[in-house]
Amino acid sequence: MRILPKLGLATAAITLIGLGTSVPAEAVTVSQVKAAQARLNTLGCTSGPVDGKAGAMTQAATVRFQSANVLSQTGSLNSTTYARLMASTAKRCDVRAVPRRSGTGRRIVVSQTQNWVWLIDARGKVVRQGGIIDNPTYLKAGTYTSGSKCGRPARVLRNTDGGRLYLNHFVRFAPCGVGFHQIPTYKSNGQQIHADWLLGTNYRASHGCIRVSASMSIAIWSFAAGATRVVVMR
Repeated sequence: MRILPKLGLATAAITLIGLGTSVPAEAVTVSQVKAAQARLNTLGCTSGPVDGKAGAMTQAATVRFQSANVLSQTGSLNSTTYARLMASTAKRCDVRAVPRRSGTGRRIVVSQTQNWVWLIDARGKVVRQGGIIDNPTYLKAGTYTSGSKCGRPARVLRNTDGGRLYLNHFVRFAPCGVGFHQIPTYKSNGQQIHADWLLGTNYRASHGCIRVSASMSIAIWSFAAGATRVVVMR
């Protein structure tokens, strides 16, 4: 798994710890970081507290903004990102257009580039969307259908990894054990292994499945109660 580093902050150009990415001086003053955090929150990017500290949660929010606005996903408040963020034309993080060439009709669409998923009804209306964690090296792009695979059940309310984790609301769609499920929770205490605010980034990698929030896992469980087309795109 890739671990999101904490960030240091200075009043001049700095380097993001562990990433080697320079942030321009004009984007790192406390007042401007606060402005960026407030703007990210307004745009549904989930930056967390407006405290002027460009920490892990702010960096993840920046990645979601960059993804939604077709910018390089560095997590850095560089000059290009900062200018786009403050512009009136900035696109929201939490409401995104369905990727082109994903087909038509009732389907679930997964973008591995955006780390995002859409549930689309038969009329072409998006009924739910949100961030994901996946593993593109394991799950290949293509069209799948939810249901039983390799003699295993299509849906498991409380699946397990065979160890100390639960994979709640597991919906299988690819051979043999690949499906959607809530971010894994510890059997011991019910806590998720990582926070929801990491969804929509590549700062974690699953073992091949698609991790989503608890509420999204319930939505997918209901949406894919029967055989449902799943389109996975790069």
